[in-house]
Amino acid sequence: MTYRIRSLLKSQIDEEQLEKMSMTQNWIYAAIVFTIIVIITGMYLLLKGTVYEGHLMEWMNIIVRVMHITFGIAWIGASFYFVFLENALNRTEGVRDELAGNLWAVHGGGFYYLEKYKTAPTTIPKHLHWFKYEAYFTWVSGFALLFIIYYFNSSAMLIDVNVMKLTAAEAIAISIGSFIVGWLLYDLLCKSPLRKTPWLFTIVGILLLTGFAYFYSHVFSGRAAFIHFGAMIGSIMVANVFFVIIPSQKAMVKAAKKGELPDPQKGKNALFRSIHNNYFTLPVLFVMVSNHFPSTFGNKYQWIVLAAISIGSAGIKHWLNVREQGKLSVWIMPASVIILLAVAYVTAPQPSTTKCNEIGFTQVHSIIQQRCINCHSSKPTDDVFTVAPNGVKYDTPLEIIAKKELILQRVVLTKTMPQNNKTNMTPEEREVIRCWIEQGATLK
Repeated sequence: MTYRIRSLLKSQIDEEQLEKMSMTQNWIYAAIVFTIIVIITGMYLLLKGTVYEGHLMEWMNIIVRVMHITFGIAWIGASFYFVFLENALNRTEGVRDELAGNLWAVHGGGFYYLEKYKTAPTTIPKHLHWFKYEAYFTWVSGFALLFIIYYFNSSAMLIDVNVMKLTAAEAIAISIGSFIVGWLLYDLLCKSPLRKTPWLFTIVGILLLTGFAYFYSHVFSGRAAFIHFGAMIGSIMVANVFFVIIPSQKAMVKAAKKGELPDPQKGKNALFRSIHNNYFTLPVLFVMVSNHFPSTFGNKYQWIVLAAISIGSAGIKHWLNVREQGKLSVWIMPASVIILLAVAYVTAPQPSTTKCNEIGFTQVHSIIQQRCINCHSSKPTDDVFTVAPNGVKYDTPLEIIAKKELILQRVVLTKTMPQNNKTNMTPEEREVIRCWIEQGATLK
């Protein structure tokens, strides 16, 4: 009896030590992130206005973007894998009473056997892995990218005076505030009676997200609108992890350690939000690469394009989830593909009917010198871009001709360059460039 008491006391002490270590680790991570933010901010303020500003911004972009992609892959990979497990579990054949299901798998030359408990095992393992830091660091690095790309350069990247005239402070406040409002509305929706009617819940959720797409497209620049839509969804996803999924898991583990029956509703709530995160992943992935595709964010009805692509990509994820459950769906995949193809058709450029006069390179060169060279040069004179964006330079005639297809796409067809039309390029000037390219883009 004495030995049993000692064992229980030792186990309790070990658990308390592990909990303290975990808490200490969390504070250390927070301190490291805070220190990095302070150092980067200090360096930016120190180098602002100097020749090194552009170089610092480029490398900050590179480092944080790689971090964001790496943590994002880890988070999305975990989401895909565990939703697959939930869908693919064997729930009938040879399943013990305490289990919700099991699964045999083979990967990397080895066999794996996984079991899911209905609530919790009778003894909680000492070493229990928590899937949370992937989500937290993805969001932190993504928010840092917002600062680097959009907040530090708000006048060039975030604000478009042709859409709405805002100060930098107003634009940033709207940006951050929208993430909070988005989470609150979504959280209320999840706690409403609508969650008991999946099809109605889905429709209301789609309308809510479409409303945010419309809002962003009427407040920010096209590119920023898309990124903010993805950042808002990403914020909802990480809030699901922080406020619902992890607390539910902690409550279940705590109850199991006390020998109490865990509340199964907490597990259901966590799974409910986890499945939502799974559906959010493909729309967010599209947004992450959308700045490379001006035919989407540069479209006149960009909010409809954004909503349609989000619905189509989420539909594909639904088809995959249904397929993993061993069910046959005839219409989901074709419908999703049709939606995406419809977006491609609608966003296709319309040929110009304006007749062209003979255009010489001198005319085009004059326009580029006036409207483009302040950014796209080896020595930019722009007040924001101190390094040529994406390394695109128009210093020489050959550099201009080499980029004629890019110029056609960005300047003529989508009209997304100059950025937010900062240099006030006129429609007539865009037509001159179009005619020159269609006539062969020569040096004559």
